[in-house]
Amino acid sequence: MRQKMAKPTKYIFVTGGVTSSLGKGIISASLAKLLQARGYHVTIQKLDPYINVDPGTLNPYEHGECYVTEDGAETDLDLGHYERFLGVPTSQANNITTGRIYQTVIDKERRGDYLGKTVQVIPHITDEIKRRIKLLGSRYKYDFVITEIGGTVGDIESLPYIESVRQLKWEMGDTNSLVIHLTLVPFLAASGELKTKHTQHSVKVLLENGIQPNILVLRTEHELGDELRKKVALFCNVDYSAVIQSIDVSTIYEVPILMQKEKLDVTVLKKLGMSYEVQPDLSPWKKFLKRLQHPKCEVKIGLIGKYVELPDAYISITESFKHAGAVNNCHVNLILIHSEDIDESNYQNILRDLNGILVAPGFGDRGIEGKILAAKYARENNTPFLGICLGLQCAVIEFARHKLGLKKAHSTEMEMKTPHPVIDLMEDQKAVTEKGGTMRLGSYSCLLKESTKAYKAYGVKEITERHRHRYEFNDRYQKSFEKAGMIASGINPDNGLVEIMEISSHKWYVGVQFHPEYRSNVLNPHPLFIDFIKASIS
Repeated sequence: MRQKMAKPTKYIFVTGGVTSSLGKGIISASLAKLLQARGYHVTIQKLDPYINVDPGTLNPYEHGECYVTEDGAETDLDLGHYERFLGVPTSQANNITTGRIYQTVIDKERRGDYLGKTVQVIPHITDEIKRRIKLLGSRYKYDFVITEIGGTVGDIESLPYIESVRQLKWEMGDTNSLVIHLTLVPFLAASGELKTKHTQHSVKVLLENGIQPNILVLRTEHELGDELRKKVALFCNVDYSAVIQSIDVSTIYEVPILMQKEKLDVTVLKKLGMSYEVQPDLSPWKKFLKRLQHPKCEVKIGLIGKYVELPDAYISITESFKHAGAVNNCHVNLILIHSEDIDESNYQNILRDLNGILVAPGFGDRGIEGKILAAKYARENNTPFLGICLGLQCAVIEFARHKLGLKKAHSTEMEMKTPHPVIDLMEDQKAVTEKGGTMRLGSYSCLLKESTKAYKAYGVKEITERHRHRYEFNDRYQKSFEKAGMIASGINPDNGLVEIMEISSHKWYVGVQFHPEYRSNVLNPHPLFIDFIKASIS
């Protein structure tokens, strides 16, 4: 009897035109959510056209948050959206950069893998891009791999990716691949009209590169009428049913519901010859959305950071507050406060109206004293406090200075010659000279002490959390801290590193060396954020 052949993975490519920041990542994640809700096995990957190998060395002002996967990859922030929507971990294979592509090709050339041939963009760079795109589908047997291409069609740096998509579509055929193109339909207030010319020109650029989009998603501030949709379909050579409206919404979590109403998933499934009989079950999602949009109370949480001018620098934290707020039927009014604006003369006035304080992650000494003062205020005023990574370290420094009497206590990151290095460089980091990809990265285990705030929040004794740091709590000071009331409530079982510090006598004062925000998603909000908001409400 002939063995039944497995169905091939379907590849969906998402491109953008007219302008950046239209929401390709959210559209990709929303489509993936709809397909997942129908029972399909789906993943999403991001192709980033910058030459950095990864965003780990990028200033947050350049590219927003650097997201970290369980396997320790420093990736684009869109992977955070993918995980928050799907609730499925991503990996290094889900983020491809031009830098990584060229590094791989050059390494192969140096080894002689190309047998003396002239190494060129076509075929060598495009072949490596295609190999990386297909790797996910072949390795993990996904039904769908959605590939988001960063940048805008027409950008020089995106051309190798567009060419790779053109080749893949030719190789795979129309039943195994399709292209979704996201564009802008602006509204001209002076004439009171929506204009489609931008979309037409964007599709024209895509056609010049050999790609006919199968589906158009049009970002708009106003409803698109039937006539406008027909016009776009006619001039861009797509089916009327393949012109999808993506109107502005109050929260990104409405987008899957809107895309379901627009039948984006049905259109995709029809074009790829897949079954669409099973209706997606979005009832848990809708329940979350209802709680998010109709809260019963409100709390003011101060986020103390030094990149607050760019909210994307803390995108995983802000989204985690939304998830945890919904669980508590509470609207979290997040107040972004620049740590450089906080000093001894004003910190009490700035922080006094807050129901809770979060000191955010970061690197370097800029604004560090403002973060330390925020930790001091929270401790002295019994205000619920959550410190993440550098936030934990600031809490430790503050406690050492004002409770242990170590006035010059500091981190050796900020002050190499401090007489009291309560935060010090990790032992395995002391020989590291290169910056990229060399921190303690990815998921590590942590054992929780029973009868602590951390244990109460998690409800289990052993957890795993993601890390991104070089400096740690100096355990030479642990006994002094615990004697004074700040205990190590979480310890790594393999190396004894302190992962969580908390003040037992305080209402809710917890600092963590890891990044809990990376694990929070819509249907599984992070327990620390849930408990922190609960304490802030009460």
